[in-house]
Amino acid sequence: MKSTYKIVWTDHALAELKEIITYLESNWTSKEISRLFKKIEKSLAQIVRNPSMYPKTDRRESVRRAVLTRQLTLYYKTDNNYIYILSLFDNRRNPKT
Repeated sequence: MKSTYKIVWTDHALAELKEIITYLESNWTSKEISRLFKKIEKSLAQIVRNPSMYPKTDRRESVRRAVLTRQLTLYYKTDNNYIYILSLFDNRRNPKT
C-alpha cells in the first residue's frame, strides 16, 4: 500500500538542520555524518508509512516526538495528507532557547 503523505519541512526545522550540518561538518567524519542522515531518512520513511507510530508530546497533543539518537529528536505533526517537520532538536541544547 502506497502512502499518500508528503513531508513538509518548516523554515524553523530547516534552520535547525542547517545548524546541525554546520556543526557536524566541523566535528564529525563524513562517514559519521552519512550514517546519521541515513538514520534520519529511515525514520522519515517510517513516519510516512505510519505517522502515529511515535508518541504525542505532553505539551501539544497534535505534535509527535521521534527520538532519532541520544542527541537528536524530531518533532512533527500531521494535517490531512501532510507531515510537517516542526523541529530537529539537538537534545544537548537548552530547550528554553
